[in-house]
Amino acid sequence: MKNLISIVLFGIVTVVSSTCYAEKEKIRIGWVYAMANAPVIIAKEKGYFEEMGLDAEIHSFTSGPIVHQALAAGELDMAYIGSPPVYHWYSRGLESRILAKVNYGQAAVMVRKDSGINDLQGLKGKKMAGVKKGSGMDVLLRGYVLGVAGHMEPDKDVSIVPMPSGNMGPSVEAKVVDGAFIWEPFTSQFELRGDTKVIFDMNQAVPKYPWYVVMAMPDALKNKRSAIKKVLAAHKKAVEFLNSSPDAGNDIIAAAFKLENVKNETTGETISGTQVVAEARKRLGWEWDLTEKDMNFIQNLMDYSLSLGYISKPLKASELVDKSFVNEVALRK
Repeated sequence: MKNLISIVLFGIVTVVSSTCYAEKEKIRIGWVYAMANAPVIIAKEKGYFEEMGLDAEIHSFTSGPIVHQALAAGELDMAYIGSPPVYHWYSRGLESRILAKVNYGQAAVMVRKDSGINDLQGLKGKKMAGVKKGSGMDVLLRGYVLGVAGHMEPDKDVSIVPMPSGNMGPSVEAKVVDGAFIWEPFTSQFELRGDTKVIFDMNQAVPKYPWYVVMAMPDALKNKRSAIKKVLAAHKKAVEFLNSSPDAGNDIIAAAFKLENVKNETTGETISGTQVVAEARKRLGWEWDLTEKDMNFIQNLMDYSLSLGYISKPLKASELVDKSFVNEVALRK
């Protein structure tokens, strides 16, 4: 039963719940500015963090390496980030842990419609836009997309040109590169413009593969366990809201990413930002609990990183993933 406190205000005795005045637990959360990380936006905008009794500071970053800088500087307790950066840091001595899943899908290979390229093998000898070498998406591109699915050797068979994600679509349209390893909402934005097409959808190749995860730093794992569980409870609620209908949260996502209207250059049709989100959701979705299948995929990523020389020793996904927090959240009524 909640404790009741009597307060005398202007001669009137008012009875209130003491929980109204309970001090909120503070937690600092960073996230990579990507549509796939929408649950953190939903949890903030819908008030789920506050509802769980949290004073949550939410900070967005343009890439994983910048999130790492903030984590290393002690400015963050937790982060929504790709799993490769987490295990790369772990291999260098940072005892952080992956706690939950955020999304599945998002990545694709895009080319111009008039390029004559219809599959990954068509990129052999060509240039494609990618991210910085050694980053999470680079592990996926070199290890799985070009290596396993494309049966090619990165750098030898394909010239990968690193560039910011916002430059990838325009570079394909302008024929600066022949293709791009790109993600949402950029893929849908440019596909809807009418000059490009997707030749490889990662989520079709590996259905519901995990990408972004929720991780926590060692100090937070030791000293902020209660707050971490509350973050994960808010995260779970946000994922459930997004999955409640195909349109749930689309307006919030479009506003958060400042998605402008897209004009199809062929038909002249104008597509709204919320329609871009709806299109993107055909290629990605959200889940919060890491399954054995997810663990196997993370293990594969670790093995790719080892073969690419990004980590110096073998790692086991089971060493890095701590499901005790989400298991407790799942048991809550």
